[in-house]
Amino acid sequence: MEKRFEISLLLDFYGVLLTEKQRNIMDLYFNNDLSLSEIAEINNTSRQAIHDTIKRSDNLLLVYEEKLKLLNKDYKLKDTLKNIILKLDDLQINIKDEKTNQFICDIKAQIIENI
Repeated sequence: MEKRFEISLLLDFYGVLLTEKQRNIMDLYFNNDLSLSEIAEINNTSRQAIHDTIKRSDNLLLVYEEKLKLLNKDYKLKDTLKNIILKLDDLQINIKDEKTNQFICDIKAQIIENI
């Protein structure tokens, strides 16, 4: 997975664990694609300070993921749900009862809605 995309996802999971300043800088850099110079100007600080904040925050996010594995668990859960949907599709093909088919369809819709 591309590093920028991974950090953006990690921000979604662990951003609340960063300080507000770290979170804002990371958001501007990774989600809004601003340059270090642009972020430095917005924050009234040096480009080097922004770079250091990004590196420190980046490392923190990776440590959080290493310990908590929320992003990894999210991928596994979504993969499991997709496999369940495929199995429900197979089951639905073999069931002739309309009421049961509708029940399976409702279950699939709930899963898809929450993926």
